[in-house]
Amino acid sequence: MLFFYNTLLFFDNLNTLLRKEINMSLREDAEQIIETAIFESMPDKAVAKALESANFAGKVILVAVGKAAWQMANSACAILDKKIQDGIVITKYDHAKGSLGNIQIFEAGHPVPDSNSFAATESAIKLVSNLSADDTVLFLISGGGSALFEKPLCTADDMKSVTAQLLACGADIVEINTIRKRLSAVKGGRFAQLCAPAKVFSIVLSDIIGDPLDMIASGPAYPDSSTCDEALDIVKKYNLSFPQNIISLLKKETPKFLYNVETYITGSVRELCISAKRACKKLGYKPIILTDSLSCVAREAGSFFASIAQYHQDTKTSLAFIAGGETVVQLTGSGLGGRNQELALSAAPAISGFSDTALFSVGSDGTDGPTDAAGGYVDGQTFQTLKDKGVDISEILADNNAYYALQKSGGLIITGATGTNVNDLTVLLIKR
Repeated sequence: MLFFYNTLLFFDNLNTLLRKEINMSLREDAEQIIETAIFESMPDKAVAKALESANFAGKVILVAVGKAAWQMANSACAILDKKIQDGIVITKYDHAKGSLGNIQIFEAGHPVPDSNSFAATESAIKLVSNLSADDTVLFLISGGGSALFEKPLCTADDMKSVTAQLLACGADIVEINTIRKRLSAVKGGRFAQLCAPAKVFSIVLSDIIGDPLDMIASGPAYPDSSTCDEALDIVKKYNLSFPQNIISLLKKETPKFLYNVETYITGSVRELCISAKRACKKLGYKPIILTDSLSCVAREAGSFFASIAQYHQDTKTSLAFIAGGETVVQLTGSGLGGRNQELALSAAPAISGFSDTALFSVGSDGTDGPTDAAGGYVDGQTFQTLKDKGVDISEILADNNAYYALQKSGGLIITGATGTNVNDLTVLLIKR
């Protein structure tokens, strides 16, 4: 009997070790998928392709704004070299990777603009003033530009209050930008007007579902398709508390036509998903792209992916379910986290104990909310790991404190600033 018991114990321990090895393999697969998808989404080739069709006669002034601004500017400088007479890069803190010749580099606040955002934008406006019709502003735009590139038509405190309310209420990025562009001297096509009579050659790296050019970075160089009525409807929808001077600005219409702009759009969440699909297939998974327009509350997305995992637990084939897009977090607490971390953690209870199953969600720019993490990773052991450490996932989610829980479980994904920004990637892995 003792021999029989020891034999069972041996196989139980062996199974535990094998399970840990499989889960480590899942984590390694996740990291490889992330690395491949983000690398293939870097803007360098896209910038080079866009500049093939460019013909610059007079002066060329470079203005790059957004989380991928430094990477895009670096590529442009390598191609055009001395044709660029002057320029400015405005990006998020810790996103610049060194000097770029005579290009001024500013780092500023995101997702809430700060004094550096305002000072950098003022410098950009001065840079494009007094240009001739023969000159060109090479305008490189990526996500994050709404906060980084800003000259408010209201006080800085009002702008911060509006932005904070929009982020907290669960409004999506299109709704947020519909409001913000009306409070700005550079958004909604107004920066292109400031560049006139110079031409604006705009290269846009898309981070919004459907690639709406007037919404990416709030469309500084593209005619605005949104209306004042739509902006006011958003205020009513979320019961936002704005002072009268803000409401008055929302009633002023934005430019609907620009004569001096040529726009080239590149990079998208669809390409991010396709890159992830190729990486999954190379690792032996059968990849399935569910959507490239995921747009819902983060916790709901996590629950949905968990239900997919449950349905496919009997599979004999390794499967990878892929989605791109951007979820939102509804603030109910005061914890630390981001939409990708919250999405991943919310799936953990429902996939607890599932065989060789993992879910990760990551921001392609390398940041998720106000944290140093790009996203989160959970597998069939995460729930029990946290339970053993006294962490209640439901309480954590109620406090929007996903960062703390994922840190405890070893589930934080930290990449650092990637140099690109083409939305978020979520992948469910079932390995057989």
